[in-house]
Amino acid sequence: MKNLILATFTLVLMTNCSKDENRNTDINLTIFNADLTITENLDNGVAVLELIENLGVESLYGLEYGGGFVFHVDELSGEFMVARDFSSIGDVAWGDVFDLSTGAAIGDGLENTQLIVDGNANDNSQEGIEHGSDDYAFKIVLDLEFEGFDDWFVPSKDSVEAIYNNVHSAGIGDFEESLIYWTSTKEGYFPYIIAFNFESWGGQAFAGSCIEANGLLIARKF
Repeated sequence: MKNLILATFTLVLMTNCSKDENRNTDINLTIFNADLTITENLDNGVAVLELIENLGVESLYGLEYGGGFVFHVDELSGEFMVARDFSSIGDVAWGDVFDLSTGAAIGDGLENTQLIVDGNANDNSQEGIEHGSDDYAFKIVLDLEFEGFDDWFVPSKDSVEAIYNNVHSAGIGDFEESLIYWTSTKEGYFPYIIAFNFESWGGQAFAGSCIEANGLLIARKF
């Protein structure tokens, strides 16, 4: 009789364990879970658009993810844009001085960076100034491997303003208020630059000079 009771108890216990295991395997980790952090949800494969639907796009701003701090999210595609300071290498030159206009919109930075590097490959001595080496901002960033990623670029004018408004003004990020940063937006011979000093500059990009050396912001999108 005792053996029968013990066998019955063991069978019930095994059945309950099996049910618990089935429950665990039935959980779909790619569905938003309010009990997890945003990073944990992302790591589980939860779609960015689902996070926006549940939390709002503002909840993603300033999140440290993908090598930088999220400053923009495309609410149609779910594409992230992140940025971070890269001034540890010191102020760097713009490169050759030549006539070129590049985009200002958020998302233009990668194309801008490539255009500027392509332009530096030309002989610009006749109507501009030759820098004379590859030690300049845009070539450094385009060739950069950092934080496990190799798709960095210099952000555009509108992007750096979004970095200021969506990240830095909330006290998030690693951006230096003592520096002036390059952007990849340029009108003719004049590049746009930005400073993150609250009192003096207010996060608005303004026209600068290609013959100066400034700090680097780096960005990527994914």
